[in-house]
Amino acid sequence: MSRLQRLASSYRNGPGLWPALREAVTGTRQDFTSGSLGRALFLLSVPMVLEMLMQSVFELADIFFVSRLGADAVAAVGITASLLIFVFAIGMGLSMAATAMVARRMGEKDPDAAAASAFQAIVVAVCASIPIAIAGAVYAPDLLRLMGATESVVEAGAVYCAILMGSNVTILLLFLINAIFRGAGDAVLAMRALGFSNLLNIVLDPILIFGLGPFPEMGVTGAAVATAIGRGTGIAFQITMLLRGSGRLRMGRKAIRLNIGLVKRMLRISGPGIVQYLVGSASWIVIIRLVAEFGSTAVAGYTIGVRVIIFALLPSWGMGNAAATLVGQNLGAHRPDRAERAVWIASICNAFFLTIAAVSMLLFDQAIMRVFTQNVDVVNVGADFLRIIAYSYPCFALGSVMVQAFNGAGDTLTPTWINLFCYWIFQIPLAYAISYPLGFGVEGIFVGIAIAQVVFALTGILVFRRGLWKTKVV
Repeated sequence: MSRLQRLASSYRNGPGLWPALREAVTGTRQDFTSGSLGRALFLLSVPMVLEMLMQSVFELADIFFVSRLGADAVAAVGITASLLIFVFAIGMGLSMAATAMVARRMGEKDPDAAAASAFQAIVVAVCASIPIAIAGAVYAPDLLRLMGATESVVEAGAVYCAILMGSNVTILLLFLINAIFRGAGDAVLAMRALGFSNLLNIVLDPILIFGLGPFPEMGVTGAAVATAIGRGTGIAFQITMLLRGSGRLRMGRKAIRLNIGLVKRMLRISGPGIVQYLVGSASWIVIIRLVAEFGSTAVAGYTIGVRVIIFALLPSWGMGNAAATLVGQNLGAHRPDRAERAVWIASICNAFFLTIAAVSMLLFDQAIMRVFTQNVDVVNVGADFLRIIAYSYPCFALGSVMVQAFNGAGDTLTPTWINLFCYWIFQIPLAYAISYPLGFGVEGIFVGIAIAQVVFALTGILVFRRGLWKTKVV
């Protein structure tokens, strides 16, 4: 029987699609280390995909309203997002470690140890945010110039950059605590936290950017203020849920104490995770630096295109997160074969959904760009980007799940090497060669990115099949 047939069988033997969907979005107490694997993946992936969709809407909301302010404002948002990659790297690295450790302890049926691991991660995140906040708030204009921003872009976005860098603790904690929820199997709580945060950001964006009602017109700075308030509200919800024990995990008094041993273990796992994300994401800083050589119009088109692509790909990461939780919990329950099956099922489903997304991008690339801007040159650049990258979507689907499987097992080092090879040794030189020496311009950069995604998927599959991740101790 094929994997797809087994997945279909698991749904036929379950209570039905609609009851399962209702359970997925309202919360479930199912043990993910036993029973139907297809149902377990469904119950986890639905709220995680919705969470990722909300995250992408969060990003799109800012760019939707800011795009009304002109190309310089959009470029400021895009370049600041590239600078924040370093913040996201720390958040993602800690999130990988937290998910792996919490999931493993939950698989071992030890929720108190899981809560203790979660607290150490929160302490590390708060400490890490302080120097970033100081440096970002003080040197925001210089950082923008370092990234190739023109003086008009610096003038438009310096305060925006300073606010987002200064409030980076909200980025770290929102990501981290949601990762804790996912590791525990409480994907619904992660979805709700981001939902509250997202809704407030969407409401505040036009009010603060354009000065609606009694509020002053703040321009692009208003987008930063709205984002910081929205994320802060989401964190307040998260902390409340952890302290109350509204999900599977309760952070009681026993957990709220510093444990140096756990901190060291957290850093040991998160260190390669941070480098992993930096290696992958810092390559995008180089990419946007290459794009910036073609002017603000190219940067604006690329920036909008990236946000649209993130909207399409974040649900894919949600499916990968579901696979990571199943890997961690089933390794904790000493069921590595079940963990492996979960990864293959998630990969097949992910490829199917992203193929649909790719077709949509190919058919409606220009129309999608016009939702955000009417500038013909910006639309053309962004549409080229959407169309070229769409061809690599199915490969991205497979590669992203494989990498998340390694992270869920606590093996954050292997994906680091994969990212280093695919994005630095392969993608950047290829993108440069096609765009400059070969003379294809900014479109050559996009082609290089798409080809790198294919190599990323093939490398991930080959390494995953070796199975060394099953023996990782967390």
